[in-house]
Amino acid sequence: MTCASCAGRAERAFQKVPGVQSASVNLATESARIVVTPSNDIQARLKRALREAGFTPTTASAAVNTPDASIWAGFAPVAIALFLSLPLMLPMLGSWAGFHWMLPAWLQFVLATPVQFILGARFYRSAWHSVKSLNANMDVLVSIGTTAGWILSVWLWFAAASDVTVHLYFEGSAVVISLVLLGKWLEAHAKRQTTSAIRALHRLRPVTAHLISLKGEIDVPVDELLVGDTLAVRPGERFAVDGVVLEGQTQVDESILTGEPLPVAKEMGHKVTGGTLNGDGRVLVQASAVGERTVLANIIRLVGDAQAAKAPVQRLVDKVSAVFVPFVLLLAVMTGLAWWLSGQPIDVALIRAVTVLVISCPCALGLATPVAFMVGTGVAARHGILIKDPQALELAQKADTLIFDKTGTLTLGHPSLVDFQVAFGQSLLPLLRLAASLQSGSEHLLSHAVLSAAKAKVMTILPVSHLQAVPGKGLRGTVEGCEYVLGSLNWMQELGVSQDEFTVMIQTHQQQGATLALLGQFTPQGIQALALLAFADQPKPGAVQAIAALRERGFHILMFTGDNRHAAQAMAARVGLQPDEVMSDMLPSDKAAQVAALQAQGHTVMMVGDGINDAPALATADVGIAMANAGSGTDVAMHASGITLMRGDLSLILAAFDISHRTLSKIRQNLFWAFFYNVAGIPLAVMGYLNPVLAGAAMAFSSVSVMGNALLLKWSTPRTK
Repeated sequence: MTCASCAGRAERAFQKVPGVQSASVNLATESARIVVTPSNDIQARLKRALREAGFTPTTASAAVNTPDASIWAGFAPVAIALFLSLPLMLPMLGSWAGFHWMLPAWLQFVLATPVQFILGARFYRSAWHSVKSLNANMDVLVSIGTTAGWILSVWLWFAAASDVTVHLYFEGSAVVISLVLLGKWLEAHAKRQTTSAIRALHRLRPVTAHLISLKGEIDVPVDELLVGDTLAVRPGERFAVDGVVLEGQTQVDESILTGEPLPVAKEMGHKVTGGTLNGDGRVLVQASAVGERTVLANIIRLVGDAQAAKAPVQRLVDKVSAVFVPFVLLLAVMTGLAWWLSGQPIDVALIRAVTVLVISCPCALGLATPVAFMVGTGVAARHGILIKDPQALELAQKADTLIFDKTGTLTLGHPSLVDFQVAFGQSLLPLLRLAASLQSGSEHLLSHAVLSAAKAKVMTILPVSHLQAVPGKGLRGTVEGCEYVLGSLNWMQELGVSQDEFTVMIQTHQQQGATLALLGQFTPQGIQALALLAFADQPKPGAVQAIAALRERGFHILMFTGDNRHAAQAMAARVGLQPDEVMSDMLPSDKAAQVAALQAQGHTVMMVGDGINDAPALATADVGIAMANAGSGTDVAMHASGITLMRGDLSLILAAFDISHRTLSKIRQNLFWAFFYNVAGIPLAVMGYLNPVLAGAAMAFSSVSVMGNALLLKWSTPRTK
């Protein structure tokens, strides 16, 4: 599909099929969601209707399993068209510098004809299907204008005497086809980026699972699993289905659901979710949901539904072309007839009619949006901002509500050791060194936090013997002949460790949502508590300033998080948010539902996130902004968003607003100038004050002015304050 009218044509084709109750076609993902009355042949009828409308049907599963295309996929026709058109442009460029020369007519014909009818064939096909559906689109405009220029050039070439050099218009037709092909290639590239979000989500689901059967443990395809099956999940593997732990203990990375970096302890009776990552323990799981009924499948469905619900912004060019094309055709015919009936020769009348078509050729109109968009996105890319489509630019200027995910967006996204309290009579540095030594052999996120704190104080790690990790609880080991234990408060309570000395600090940190651990030493009297460790995420540098600056721009700011209420409110206070601007304990579906609720109230919503858990909300929001932090869900968030910040700097959000504002202004200015030349030139062509040579010059000048205006963006520097 090439434009919004293609989506409308496909919808009308579906709706004519008996049994179809409703059909929604999404241009961005080139997909359709259809509600039908079930019948044996309904799929065949839908495919046939789509094919008769001029499209090639592809099943959803085939689209998902298609490998990601190269960034240069489909660029060959564009490159060939530009290569053939450049020689045609050189004489026109030379004439502006005072050099008047022209390629032989036969050479112009040889260069322009393949561009017009081979490389430009897609425009003719699309225009033909559009005309059949009585709905003119941009391709109709391109086809009519370029064909008129080509036909006029051929006619003038053969009609001229052999010793007379006439001006031909092959270059105008070829260049228009080449540049519009370039714009279409850019759109196709953006579409591939959008659909890859679904593929990235599908890749989180394992292909096989370890089924516990009567014959022992066997590997079976995930598609063959049934509710009630018992599965073995090894350390480092992803869970294939939703289920309940039957045996074993482990830590599970659930960041695809909650966005939170801390692994969650799982033991017998606890629920696990398909797609989440198993930690350091082997567990047996009984499947409670498989296939399309899992939480991961629901996230995939939410992203797809949100993208399908976002109808592309109707381009001003498409709106005008629906009226402009039949108007120009009628006007050209009337112009030719009027001059012929007034007594002018038929060739003069034809030239006047073709002049109307030539001056109406949409060269500047076709360039107005893509050139400004290309330059604006180039400026953005230099500053670490990826803007995928003009829709994000347009809606960013209308947004009044800005929603932040917490972890990884407003915060660093990984735990730090924020407090280390020692028992009475103990020394801080020796105990920190001891805790780091115990953690030195662990890959747990909290271990990294302790080791980072010790490294900052340039401590030497002590050797540890008899180290034992207890999944979900902590670890124990021997250092310099003494046995120590380091783990969660619950585990310490099971071991009979007294926590009375740290009661006040424990309550304070728990109210702030921190994760706590105790360091203890085995003594003849039992285990003695030596130190309390508190872990928490930290705000990103500049988070407070960025939120304050966004408030000044008039945004209503909210924070969504899957974390608990205490942790969410504590972080909100640190970044400058009010308690009523925070929503906690949210699953991905909750975030998407709340975004939709705000939209239903009339708000234009922007969502900023960085993980898989944010993908449904990013896709549902009018504008999704993904923050490309290192993490398992960053790619999915990027694909589900219209704007991506390539580094975790919150000031880039302000820069993105500034670039979008400037780029959209250039697009509006370009459209004004493109329409200005048509509006001013068409009456002059009708009245005979223009000939095709002047019409071609006006076309060229309009293109130059549009491109020059867009290129002014290259020297702009986005404001971040």
